[in-house]
Amino acid sequence: MSKRILIVDDEPNVRLSYRAVLEAERYAVEEANSAATGLEKLVASHFDLAILDMRMPEMDGLDLLAKMRERGLSTPTVMITAYGDLPHAVKAVKLGAIDFLQKPLTPEQLRHVVEEIVTRHEAEPDDVDSKNYAYHLRSAKRAINHRDFDAAKRSLKNALHLDDSSAEGFNLAGVVTELSGDFKIATRYYEQALRINKDFAPAQQNAKRISELSQRGASKQPFALGVGKLGNPD
Repeated sequence: MSKRILIVDDEPNVRLSYRAVLEAERYAVEEANSAATGLEKLVASHFDLAILDMRMPEMDGLDLLAKMRERGLSTPTVMITAYGDLPHAVKAVKLGAIDFLQKPLTPEQLRHVVEEIVTRHEAEPDDVDSKNYAYHLRSAKRAINHRDFDAAKRSLKNALHLDDSSAEGFNLAGVVTELSGDFKIATRYYEQALRINKDFAPAQQNAKRISELSQRGASKQPFALGVGKLGNPD
């Protein structure tokens, strides 16, 4: 059965372009021209993925995501952002959205992120041999989508046990720990990621944000997840 995807955007041309890309990949696509209509559709039936534009009139994508979570909808979500939306992505991550695409986006970016998320949320094999680093990293991201930060920490612990030279793994562990409110340990994870790879941009950004929060009490730097981070899926 084809995976079902809901596109929520107030611009008809944008919806049409996303639909064309995704239907070519054999996804079953539905559209909503407003956040309110999108919420009605999400409540009424199951979708494997929701693609939400951050900026919409009346109710924006972030408000829609919050209402989804209030209603217990754990639908995996991609947020489509503009540059000025980046600081708002911090709240989106806390609501379980860890996948972002920044306008203007290419068909290749859309295909890549959608495929990665759909794969992440498919049933995983039970055999122990298949539970490698990549398996545990996918499990961690899936747990963050569901806002189960304790499960995400366990998965990342398993991933780092298998590969303790992964800057991405330590960076993601820092994000999860920071979301749980432990800034001191999160800082250590970001620092370890940078010791492994001093040029790893997501850890640089996260280390800068958490330092600014500590020194000033505020920062405009969003979370950077690494794979699938804002506007730049690796």
